[in-house]
Amino acid sequence: MAKSNLVIVESPAKAKTIGKYLGPGYQVKASMGHVRDLPKSKLGVDVDNDFTVDYQTIKGKEEVIDDLKKAAKKSDKVFLATDPDREGEAISWHLKEMLGIPDDKTYRVTFNEITKKVVNDSIAHPRAIDMDLVNAQQARRVLDRIVGYQISPLLWKKIRRGLSAGRVQSVATRLVCEREADIKAFVPQEYWSLEADLARIAPNLGQFKASFYGKEKKMDLNSEEEVQAVAQAVQAEPFAVKSVKRQDKQRNPAPPFITSTLQQEASRKLNMTPRRTMSIAQQLYEGVDIEGEGTVGLITYMRTDSLRLSDEATAAARDFILSRYGEQYYPGKPRVYKTKSGAQDAHEAIRPSNVNLTPEDIKKSLTAEQYKLYKLIWSRFLACQMASAVYDSVSIEVESAGYTFRATHSSLKFSGYTAVYVEGKDEDDETFQSPLPDLKEGEPLELKGLTPDQHFTQPPSRYTEATLIKALEEKGIGRPSTYAPTISTILDREYVVKEGKNLRPTPLGEVVTGLMKDKFTDIVDTAFTANMEEQLDEVETGKVDWKSLLSQFYGGFEKELQQAETDLDGERIKVPDEVSDVICPKCGRNLVYKSGRFGRFLACPGWPECDHTQPIVIEMPGKCPKCGGKILKKTSKRGYAYYGCENNSNKDEARRCDFMTWDVPVKDNCPQCGHTLFKKSGRGFKKPFCINPECPNFLPEDQRGYKKKTTAATETPAEGAPPEEEKKPAKKTAAKKTTTKKAATTKKTTAAKKTATKKTAAKKAAAESTEEA
Repeated sequence: MAKSNLVIVESPAKAKTIGKYLGPGYQVKASMGHVRDLPKSKLGVDVDNDFTVDYQTIKGKEEVIDDLKKAAKKSDKVFLATDPDREGEAISWHLKEMLGIPDDKTYRVTFNEITKKVVNDSIAHPRAIDMDLVNAQQARRVLDRIVGYQISPLLWKKIRRGLSAGRVQSVATRLVCEREADIKAFVPQEYWSLEADLARIAPNLGQFKASFYGKEKKMDLNSEEEVQAVAQAVQAEPFAVKSVKRQDKQRNPAPPFITSTLQQEASRKLNMTPRRTMSIAQQLYEGVDIEGEGTVGLITYMRTDSLRLSDEATAAARDFILSRYGEQYYPGKPRVYKTKSGAQDAHEAIRPSNVNLTPEDIKKSLTAEQYKLYKLIWSRFLACQMASAVYDSVSIEVESAGYTFRATHSSLKFSGYTAVYVEGKDEDDETFQSPLPDLKEGEPLELKGLTPDQHFTQPPSRYTEATLIKALEEKGIGRPSTYAPTISTILDREYVVKEGKNLRPTPLGEVVTGLMKDKFTDIVDTAFTANMEEQLDEVETGKVDWKSLLSQFYGGFEKELQQAETDLDGERIKVPDEVSDVICPKCGRNLVYKSGRFGRFLACPGWPECDHTQPIVIEMPGKCPKCGGKILKKTSKRGYAYYGCENNSNKDEARRCDFMTWDVPVKDNCPQCGHTLFKKSGRGFKKPFCINPECPNFLPEDQRGYKKKTTAATETPAEGAPPEEEKKPAKKTAAKKTTTKKAATTKKTTAAKKTATKKTAAKKAAAESTEEA
């Protein structure tokens, strides 16, 4: 019987897609991710013995490994087809070592995109495992383990149990803390603007506004006195048009996505976290069942820092643009984007595998999140190969008493790439510009009025997830695969919290960062961390030995660690309470933020004299449909979010309101009755509905997608309690756990009885054999 070839990938979804393309001569199996790693319970690295690494099988992977071993033994060739990056290369190496695959049977293949052509081409042209890539990943893993496992215990002893330090997460936390310090230290500066309302002398021929610019060169107006001096001068002299400039301005499309820009744009436009973005992108890469097509990998590999595009991809984009939009929308030749210096440039940019699979054509086969992200990637790629947008730009300068005022306006003349895609912005600072009249140089104007306005400079904005990723990328900290887990970690550890989209450091984060800056200057230094990333890149190219890099790092790190332990001997660092502006209803103190098993909550600092606690509330859009008060987001005792009126606990019974719901209020109002619309909670797009029973658009509760309520669930909730908590699955989970525990206890008891019986039988047999002797 002829042996088949074995292909090993990480996930079942990827295995399904590749298996369809390869046919019956190949068996495709999934390793379910990593199969071995450093142990959880100890350092796992012998720093005194040339950094010998103790890799151990990941708990629960024994059956998977046994199955893969048997399949590998029966196969002629074993193709290791894990992801095309350092981590994927390391997984392939671990698989080879654990499964005992001989060198002459081992073939490494990578897929930049999972399409039939690429998969078959890769299988036809395999290579050996690249040990430089593997060693670069080993070096990163060991560095992170040394930092985490040797600093974290110090944080536990000196600050609080459960804390952690990391090579990249510590720098990310420092950036957020320093931005907050800049905001607190910011001193607003006064400045003024002056706007002139001008009209042509002939009636009804046009009126427009122009902003003060300066005198010969740009001037700043820093006080009301300066504004009054300019106003008095121009009011005494006539206005005339100094110059009129009209020109076409071109705006070029943004380059295709790389990992960081995809995460930033998904955060801005889709409100997706970096972790969620990468999870959905992984699904699109590995393959989705498309009606009429089967399982298809929809995008190229999503962990990349390269802007390179293949000739086949740009040719396909050209054909699509010409057929759908016409020749004027194509720039004449493919656009080429330059990858920044220092990038790994191992893969193409993120793009659709087949540009002819439009988002609208496959929408029915995708989840809401998959569709949104695919549309974002598809649109950005297509736009990056389209013609520039052209704007008709007009700039007018008017003059009076030697002072210049300016007015500008631009209108879209040719849509170009904007017919498909417009890049999002972190801050929308564009103001509406009214069209300008057709003025001529030297034309006199009539001053209708002057509008002075006082302003103050604003502090820098807090980081969002998008802008923090951008800052990490610009400073060379981390790599495409590390951005999402880094941000998730600092949020999970509560070094940073999210307020809306903004990231704010907690007192805990500030204390930990302060200690790290004081005792471990290199670890939280942005330049040092960026340099370490560059050295890891050098390991990948074979220029630096990975163990030499570890040895060089550990020498200085060990000294810092010993010095820190000496300096902090016996010292305990107190984390100050984070004070809120919420007043304790029992004793009048300001409540403080605390953390519990269900997350953060508010508690009275007067404990044990005062034991008041309450959930954190966040103001939501819209108004209470019963009394018109504010709607607040609250957290139940079991950790679930619900929404209630601000007057739920009002001491004045006449003003008390009992409105509470699991449904999420949205910013839009019902077009029929004007009440706030709500949507079902959960991920993805949910269509808003009206909950006003007197409205023609009213959607009954049994049609909102929730399960039918039990009798207990329909009872009126206690004052201040969330609505129908029984609807949530906490009790079922608890019951399930109890059942599992009982089953486990029964199993243990049965096993114990069997053991006792065996021991008794053994003793009896021994006694009988003695008697016989």
